[in-house]
Parts: sequence; C-alpha cells; structure tokens
Amino acid sequence: MRDETESGGEATTPGGTGAQAPAGPRRARARRPLSVRLLLFTALAVMAAEILIFVPSVAHFQTEWLRARIESAAVAGLAADMTSAEEGSVIEPAQQAELLGMLESELVAISSGGAARLLARAETVPVPDRKIDLSTLGPLEAIRSTFRTLLIGGDETLRVSGPIAGGEATAEIVMPDAPLRRALLDYARNIFLLSLAIATFVALLVYAAITTALVRPIERMTRAMVAFAEDPEDASRILEPEPRRDEIGIAQAELAAMQAQLSRTLREQRHLAELGLAVSKINHDLRNILASAQLVSDRLSDLPDPRVQRFAPLLIRSLDRALDYTRSVLAYGRAVEAEPARRRVRLRLLVAEVFETLAVPEEAGIDFNNAVAEDFEVDVDPDQFFRVLSNLCRNAVQALEGQDDPAIVRRITVDAVREGANGARIGVEDTGPGLPVRARENLFRAFRGSARSGGTGLGLAIAAEIVRGHGGQIGLVDRDRAGTRFEIRLPSAAFARALLAPTEAERPRARPPAPGAQDRAIPADAHATEAAGHPPPEPST
Repeated sequence: MRDETESGGEATTPGGTGAQAPAGPRRARARRPLSVRLLLFTALAVMAAEILIFVPSVAHFQTEWLRARIESAAVAGLAADMTSAEEGSVIEPAQQAELLGMLESELVAISSGGAARLLARAETVPVPDRKIDLSTLGPLEAIRSTFRTLLIGGDETLRVSGPIAGGEATAEIVMPDAPLRRALLDYARNIFLLSLAIATFVALLVYAAITTALVRPIERMTRAMVAFAEDPEDASRILEPEPRRDEIGIAQAELAAMQAQLSRTLREQRHLAELGLAVSKINHDLRNILASAQLVSDRLSDLPDPRVQRFAPLLIRSLDRALDYTRSVLAYGRAVEAEPARRRVRLRLLVAEVFETLAVPEEAGIDFNNAVAEDFEVDVDPDQFFRVLSNLCRNAVQALEGQDDPAIVRRITVDAVREGANGARIGVEDTGPGLPVRARENLFRAFRGSARSGGTGLGLAIAAEIVRGHGGQIGLVDRDRAGTRFEIRLPSAAFARALLAPTEAERPRARPPAPGAQDRAIPADAHATEAAGHPPPEPST
C-alpha cells in the first residue's frame, strides 16, 4: 500500500496515536533529470546520423573490395603474359592454385580486344548465384547487394567482372561470398565502435555545455522558487539574477522582479489586514461616542437660541451620516458598497450642504464657488453622492491649506453641465499646486494615491467605487495651468441600470431573470475614466 504521508493523509506517529502529521514544504524533484535525457537524446541522434552515413559507406567498401580483387587478377594476367612463350597459353597448375588461393576465387579470366583468356581455374567451378558488374553497378544496386551479402550471404557464389587498364580490358572472377561477408562484418564492427565513440564524445560535450548554460541555471531558479514559496515575505529568499543577457538571464531577472513585487504585496496585505482589525476596534468605540453626541445634539435642538436652531439640523445630519459611516466602514474593506438608492436630487443644494459641512474657518481664505445651476438635477443616491463630493472637496481644502501668501488665489469650484439627453458631467476644481507624480501614478488606489504625508488615499478610492456603482466614470483632467480638476461623468439612470445589470451567470438560480434584462453586463471597471489620457481607476479592495 502507498504510504499515507506521501498521499497527504494522516500519518501514524510512533506512539500509535494516529495524529495528523504536520505538512512540510514539498520540494519538487525531477524523476527524469533533463540533463540525462539530453545526454541520451544526443547520443541517439549521433548514432542515427552515423547509421545514415554507414549505409553508403559499407556499399562503397564492398565495391572497393571487389575492385581490388579485379585489379589483382589484372596483375596476375600481366605477369602471365611476361612469362608465357606462346600467346594464349596458361600458367602452370601450381601457379594457378597459388593465384586462386591468393584471390580466394574459383576462376580468373581476362578479356581484351574481343578475346578471352583464362588465367586460372579450379577443378570444379560452381554455378554463380549472382553476377556483379562493377562497370554498371549503381549506388542503389550496390547498397542492395551489400546488405544481401551481410544478411543472407555466406553460402553463395559470385561472378564479378570489371574494367582494367583504363577500360581497354576486363577481368572476371568467380568466388564464394564468404570472404566478402567476413570483410563486411569486420568493417561494420569497426564503424559501429567508431560511431559509438564519436556519439559518446559528442554527447558528453553537449551534456557539459547544456548543463552549464541551461540545466544548472534552471535548477537554481527552481530551488529559488521552492525556497521563496516557503516564506514569500522573506526578502532574503528572492532570487539574485546572474549578469547574463540571454533568455536565461531575462527569465531570472523577471522572476526576481516578480518575487520582489509579490513579497512587497504580501507585506502590504498583511499590513492592511492588521490595519483593518485596528479600524474595526476603533469603529466599535467611535459608534458609542457618536451615539452620545447625537443625544446631546437632540437636546440642543430644543433650545430657543436662533443660532442653535440654525446649526442644530446641520449638526444632527452630520452625526447621522457619521453613524452610517461607522456602520458601513468595513464594507469598503470587503469591497462591497450598498446598491445606490437613486433619487432625483437638486445638485446645487447638495453641493451647498457639502460646503457647509467642511467647516473651513474664514481666516483660511478659501472661496467656495457653487457654479451648479439652480434647476440642475441628477439621478443619484444623495447620501453616497454626498460622500463623493465631500471627499473631493475635502482633498481640495487640504491642498489649499498651509499657503500663507495672501496673493495666492484659494478657490474651490463645483460645476455641472448636461451631456446627452439625461447624462451629466460634474467637475470639482481647485487652484492648488496640483497633484505630485506619485499621486497621479496611484490615483484611486487605497493607501497609495495620497498627495500629502500621512494621508491614506481612501477618499479617492471610495469616491471611485461609488461613482462606478452609479455606472459612471471619474478621472483627473490634465491641464497646462496650475490646480487640480476631477470630473465625474454620470449616464442617465436607465442607461446606468443597463450597464450594471447582472449577467445570466450572476443571477440567482432560484429566480428567473427579469424580462428585458440584458444578457451581458458591462463591468464597472470598463467605464473607468480615460479623461485626458488618464488610465481607468483600478477597483478598490
């Protein structure tokens, strides 16, 4: 049976308790190392190449071996001409036997000028099984004849003929193929041993080169990834790339950059989790304090003082909103905002209320310009859109504060124009110094997009999420002059509902889809602003 510890089950401890063994980090081990497979593949490839070379080579060896026999017969014929007194006479029987033994043949003859001359002949000459004419032997026929001799030869008789003396005469011998087959086998054995030596040498060279340049760097990257996976937040486990400019160097650099980014992200996420826990604790006590302040404000509203009667409703509404914020403060951390309860809202009055709740002292010298028309109306959730305008205006106030020069213009302007039939474009503009580069690069990102020291950047992130919940867009407008301008584009209420309609897969299965609902919803991120080339805001988390 398989070991339980290897399959992820419960491992029995030595004491027999059957407790769950702690799962340690799994280290990947290659069952078939790449370097070994490369070595075998290279050796096989070299051997295959040697086989392709061996086939014509062994055929050429047979042809040359037979041609050497023909030339030996020609030399014997020349010697016989020199010692013979009469034309056409044969050499002595003893010499014939010696010649046949030397050529390992049964018959030797020479033809010249249309006349044939028998040099030597055994007592019995068998009938030839095959005839090989070297003058007309082609490559394919030579290969076929060679492999026939190698595979099924040894008992056949060959009749071999070929030209001699520049083609003026021909020689012919009849011989058994056994000597030829022995020579071919010896040649094939030598070629095989030589090919094996070459294949081994080349494979070792390729193995050493690939191991040094490829396998070892990959193994180093693998070990670095396994070690990093054990503790991603440990920056010391990040791979240090080698100073290489090839693909391995690029891969190491990209892996190191990815590990550094992942390690930084994990540390930020842990910090955010700890921050969320701290916020939840503060939120619990803050709700009690705000509830007490609400009771006090209710009692103040009963006082007959005209000033109290003027500011008490504003104070009560502000405390009510603060209590609502404390109840939903963790909703942002869960990336869940309540669905907007749309109402027809007079935007100018909502902007005026935002300006009042900012409570900026007069000595700050900040002018609030409500440039929204009296009859301008929008379909929004009044409480949520109040938060949007309040966050944008509060950021503008913070940008204008701390400037003591009375000549500097400090003004916050909110304007609105109609776009299309029922859409709207709302602008929040200030005459401050503008956003720094770091804030522009991280706009609408929580804890990254703050323009001031100590800021969290949550205001813009919350504003962007609420605007997307209305099916709209928010973005920064790049301009040549100083100051900052954010623009909010809101579609008509019907079009926004169509944009935010759930897809078929997102609808609850127990409820049939509403008649007329769209088949596909466009994600809110797709409608993030691209005003003046600014990228869409990223979704808040």
